[in-house]
Amino acid sequence: MPVADVHTRREGCDDSGMTSPRDSAFLRATRGEPVDHTPVWYMRQAGRSLPEYLKVREGIGMLESCMNPDLVTEITLQPVRRYGVDAAIFFSDIVLPLKAVGVDLDILPGVGPVVAHPVRTLADVAAIPDLTPDHVPFTTAAITALVAELGATPLIGFAGAPFTVASYLVEGGPSKDHALTKAMMYGAPDVWDALLRKIATIDAAYLKVQIDAGASAVQLFDSWAGALTPDDYRRSVLPHSASVLTAIAGLGVPRIHFGVGTGSLLPLLAEAGADVVGVDWRTPLADAIPRVGDRAVQGNLDPTLVFAPTEVMTARAGEIIDAGRAAKGHVFNLGHGVLPSTDPDQLLRLTEFVHAY
Repeated sequence: MPVADVHTRREGCDDSGMTSPRDSAFLRATRGEPVDHTPVWYMRQAGRSLPEYLKVREGIGMLESCMNPDLVTEITLQPVRRYGVDAAIFFSDIVLPLKAVGVDLDILPGVGPVVAHPVRTLADVAAIPDLTPDHVPFTTAAITALVAELGATPLIGFAGAPFTVASYLVEGGPSKDHALTKAMMYGAPDVWDALLRKIATIDAAYLKVQIDAGASAVQLFDSWAGALTPDDYRRSVLPHSASVLTAIAGLGVPRIHFGVGTGSLLPLLAEAGADVVGVDWRTPLADAIPRVGDRAVQGNLDPTLVFAPTEVMTARAGEIIDAGRAAKGHVFNLGHGVLPSTDPDQLLRLTEFVHAY
């Protein structure tokens, strides 16, 4: 589906008469306003499962791709063209701001982010510069181009939440048990606090760059927060995630807070200050809604259900949409990212089902 066709279906106008995302179903749902259909977008919709993505990325490293405004623009637009989703998600990676300020890291295929010199001391934290717009001119250029192309379709910016980013910096790469991360959190609280303050400062600056360039909403991803108990999250993490969300509170865009395996943390994710709480697939949406208070919710179809027969997938999607009606607002999404082997045609069927339900 051409981008222009999507704009026609999702059209809204600003005071100048130009198309604007302001009255899109996505933004209305995040504000808890009535919508004519449940809006839908997918985490990791930009990339991974799309053949057109694999083609344009061929031979180009992940971080190199994220720093190329033309490539970022094309990849971000691909799922909007293909599916007609209600929002685009900016193509990037949660460690990009660290790379931009000079942290020696790379994203290795099949592994993920790998940090050359893991953080261990206060001196290591002090050596990480704060982020300014001059560090990420490619982000500003890409978002400016995307907003012009997307018209009335909102663009979602994002950043990695302090705990998840800290885990990569402390572990030196992905970890299943986060042992080094928790060892610092418990045993060196001064270093831990300094590190999360540093990341929160970088996050807030990076999200502000995206909003200033035209992003209509932002999402804070906490991929590893499910490794924490509620007490540990409240004591050692929540203040830093809250500081990120507070720093951008007055910028006029909805703030989405999403974590993986965070059923027990949902009230705390809400308390951190989000306007919308993302719910992963492990927690039924009907159970999650009372836990987040008077906020919109996002989610939460199990990403593996797109491999089931279409009628099974859509039946479960219908149940989620029905459950979402009890929330202040509901944005349909998967309960985590699109899996690489997902059939794009199945996601198209799912999108069409949600829009027509």
